[in-house]
Amino acid sequence: MSIKVAIFDDNKNIRNSIILLLNTDPEFELVGTFADAKNCVENVLSCRPDVVLMDIEMPGINGIEAVALLKREAPNVSVIIQTVFEDEDRIFDSLKAGASGYILKTCLKELGNAIKETQAGGSPMTPWVARKVLNMIYQSKETKRQPVTEYNLTVKEKEVLTHIVNGLSYKMIAAEMTISYETVRSHVKKIYEKLHVASLTEVVAKAINQHIV
Repeated sequence: MSIKVAIFDDNKNIRNSIILLLNTDPEFELVGTFADAKNCVENVLSCRPDVVLMDIEMPGINGIEAVALLKREAPNVSVIIQTVFEDEDRIFDSLKAGASGYILKTCLKELGNAIKETQAGGSPMTPWVARKVLNMIYQSKETKRQPVTEYNLTVKEKEVLTHIVNGLSYKMIAAEMTISYETVRSHVKKIYEKLHVASLTEVVAKAINQHIV
């Protein structure tokens, strides 16, 4: 079954580039393209995507505001922020609003894998962004150390988790561990289940706070 994708981006060239990319992979079905997010809830409810690609800077309603609206009205739809912005406030606000991932537009070639990761329950991030998230957790004054809990992770799952904490993408982890991309996804799914988390941010925070790796 194909993954239904909708695009929200005010840059026509960017939209066309994404459309071209998605059309080369039969696993994707493009169900909607929009130049702004003013009617994002109505548009998403109408075209019913599995994954939404959302730009941040758009006229009227910005991407972060749109994510918050969508997660309130269509909570089952995953949203990936796709942007040129790298500052910590935007990353944090996007994740807090409910974004499933945060991908830089300079990494367009990774977009297909990011969509597949999201649909599989993951939270894809450009490695640079994942490192920023890690730094924010380290620096947060509100972060408190929690007692160590045994989560019964296997040796391989702990290795995958360590790579996630270090900011590696699924593709990079597969290359580092000499395993397939699908095997990495399988390990990550089990890690999410055992740690009782639903996002990459929670995974990294729990791994650090509870000294799991």
